Amino acid sequence: MQKIKFIIIFIIILAIFSLFFYSHQINYPLSKEDREVVFTIERGESPKQIAENLEEAQIIKSSFWLRYYLKTKDLSAQIIAGTFSLSPSMSISQIVKKITTLDVISNEDKIVLIEGWNASEIGEYLENKELCNKRDWLKLINNYDVSNYDFFNDKPLTNNLEGYLFPDTYDVYKDASCSDILIKLLNNFDRKVSKEIKNDIKSQNKSIFEIITMASIIEKEVTSIKDMKIVSGIFWDRIKYKQALESCATLAYILGENKTQYSLADTQIDSPYNTYRNRGLPPGPITNPGLNAIEAAVYPTHTDYNYFLTDPKTANTIWSKTFEEHKQNKWKYLN
Repeated sequence: MQKIKFIIIFIIILAIFSLFFYSHQINYPLSKEDREVVFTIERGESPKQIAENLEEAQIIKSSFWLRYYLKTKDLSAQIIAGTFSLSPSMSISQIVKKITTLDVISNEDKIVLIEGWNASEIGEYLENKELCNKRDWLKLINNYDVSNYDFFNDKPLTNNLEGYLFPDTYDVYKDASCSDILIKLLNNFDRKVSKEIKNDIKSQNKSIFEIITMASIIEKEVTSIKDMKIVSGIFWDRIKYKQALESCATLAYILGENKTQYSLADTQIDSPYNTYRNRGLPPGPITNPGLNAIEAAVYPTHTDYNYFLTDPKTANTIWSKTFEEHKQNKWKYLN
């Protein structure tokens, strides 16, 4: 009887010790060293290979216990291929949680290209994101073969891709080339400027290039969709009646700076982009417009307004029907 009691006590102690030992192996890290290790699990790798790689990378002490934990928890099939941020200061249970959930280090970078940025500004942004050298970017958009895109059919050969670098939010691979990024932008342009929009442009006897050039000016003049459409109506009417566009956005493009009010000397600058001196559209887009500005250029709102300005205090658009009224508004809001 005494012997049986001893055996039972021994089994209980052994069970407690085993449970403690197991818990220690699973819930305690290899070390307290808070060192990040970038660890990749390739598609098709077995739990055994993954465990051995973790041990070899000195992230865990024993591959056996990781495999044992995966098996007892029935988690082997839930391991995800990808790149993870792990550490020897993590326990096996924490590591398994990481590699069986979507806590993967993304191999992609998010870029946000703002409506109204020109090609140079985009290049500077990409360089700051360490994705593409600005000089390489500008060289690419000046020499890129666009024969695969039919929306370039009416673009003059002398013009670069300014205007067609569609502003949007993109996910790009961190090792993407300048060309990879450019293709994303052009493909997005082709999607967003739909077949319906292209057909409507054609029905108006306009070219996509003319629309994008107009949209690039509208983009820099006003911000709301409603105002964009009204400005579009004013500018297309000026072209219709052979008047100069007199767009301050084109002066800003030439001078490289925005002013609340441009001087008479500014309006006399000798440049084909000066829409105060030259009638019609400038030689090409001055920036890269978003879809709102493009649609405004295609679908203008015609009103009795002939002039407008932006109140620098409120950013509201102030409309005028006559030049005399416009002069009064300039005195009231810009002085």
